[in-house]
Amino acid sequence: MTPQTGTSNAKIILAGEHAVVYGEPAIALPLTTVQAKATFRPQTRQATIHSSYYDGPVATMPPAMNGIRTLLDQLMEAENYRDGYDLTIESALPAERGMGSSAAVAVAIVRAAFRFFDRPLNHQQLLTWAAVAEKITHKNPSGLDAATTASTNPVWLIRGHAPHPLPINVNATLLICDSGIKGKTSAAIMRVKDHLTNDPHTTHQHIHAIGAIVRKMKDALAANAVPKLGQLMNANQAELRALGVSTPQLDKLITLARQNGALGSKLTGGGCGGCFINLVPDPAIAQQLATVLTAHGVTATWIEPLTLTQKENEE
Repeated sequence: MTPQTGTSNAKIILAGEHAVVYGEPAIALPLTTVQAKATFRPQTRQATIHSSYYDGPVATMPPAMNGIRTLLDQLMEAENYRDGYDLTIESALPAERGMGSSAAVAVAIVRAAFRFFDRPLNHQQLLTWAAVAEKITHKNPSGLDAATTASTNPVWLIRGHAPHPLPINVNATLLICDSGIKGKTSAAIMRVKDHLTNDPHTTHQHIHAIGAIVRKMKDALAANAVPKLGQLMNANQAELRALGVSTPQLDKLITLARQNGALGSKLTGGGCGGCFINLVPDPAIAQQLATVLTAHGVTATWIEPLTLTQKENEE
């Protein structure tokens, strides 16, 4: 057996986070320039792993990595592989920022493992295997993170249905910003659940409103209606704030972005910190806005075109 590598990429949710868990649609975009890589190498007896989070035997991985450990154990069991291996994980994705870090690592591991065992892998198998880790890491994942980190195309997803590629050709640019605050996906999910328990009628209204926004956004993307797209992003942020998953710090940065050239600005991912995204007319304005936001605490920025043509995914 020879060393084998699998890759994946970051993702951002353009619209629909949280509501997608409750059956509403979501739109997510792959960030193919921000990648994760997993490499399997054969070795005798012991299984070891090297990553920025943990370095050592797979058998003594910390509880925070139980999703990855379970995935590895099940992959080896399915192949009836009893020898050792060495796994190296390299990721440019910041953890706990809503960019799909855990899903990207899972996808990269699955791709690398199937190549390591010289087995064919189709897209549905890839998502099924990645879900092994994601269900442990995130308890009740919608599948959106895995679908997008495994794709080179924008994704339209309704939970329980196969994800669909969504070709986008919009004359605008996205500025993605790391707020510098760790996102708290589990806490954000619990906030929405608490709202559903304490005020189900109002909370369902917010969830359905997000679904309506996402459907309008799909039309705006198809029509290259950039100002409308910005308005819908702002409306989505208002609903997320009403669900309790934004924070004063995020709200302050988002307001600042809108005051300095963003046509639309909203959090992306679980919320309670993490990243936020900004729709701007062109890369030059994106760079100017990035400078302003960095001066106010943003720790990293990525500039991505919204002109994304459909490609064939390769497993």
